[in-house]
Amino acid sequence: MSGLAYARLPVTLTLTALILALAGCASTQVFPSLQLQDISLRPGDLEKFGLAFITPSTVTGQEQEKQAVALTFSDVIKSERPNLRVVTLAETLGAINKAGLADDYKRMYDEYRDTGLLSGGILQRVGAATGVRYLAQTKLQSFVQGAKERFGLLGFRIVETQYAYVRLFFQIWDSRDGTIAWEAMQELHISQERVSEEPVMQRAVLERTARDLITKLP
Repeated sequence: MSGLAYARLPVTLTLTALILALAGCASTQVFPSLQLQDISLRPGDLEKFGLAFITPSTVTGQEQEKQAVALTFSDVIKSERPNLRVVTLAETLGAINKAGLADDYKRMYDEYRDTGLLSGGILQRVGAATGVRYLAQTKLQSFVQGAKERFGLLGFRIVETQYAYVRLFFQIWDSRDGTIAWEAMQELHISQERVSEEPVMQRAVLERTARDLITKLP
């Protein structure tokens, strides 16, 4: 072995040992914060009367996330509450179209963005069209994900911290009288230190948020 190779050997061994040590220390940290208000929803009501998802709302710039939020929530609630009849967003929209409610539904949705209010009369008609009493509406208030370098040696990236933050509001409306039966807000921050470049996936963050909220339902 040449003298240059011998000179490089300690650096190579040190770098390899450091990478392995940091890989073994890779960890995930989760910081949830949940607030809820139980207004009129009682244990067994959802199983008795069913739940339909209506179109989520979101802040400007994240409109493309609405379908992902609705799909994730409906999948999680089906898993967590198998005895509950769940009408997915796609099924709700189909029922609304069949019932000729598209224009009224759009108007209700547009008004909600300004007032936070869903029209009681239209909710009744949506409930009748879907065959359920309760309607679930989610609002993605914030979602951010990214990564930052945590440690570097000789120009090499050793560990990255991938992170994601979500704030999501979840309401259940009673279509019979147009009132809010239950509501909650979840803020969730997840960070993980990894040697690999695998990101914190949006689906995983939304699933965790949905599960935290749904487990609090009566």
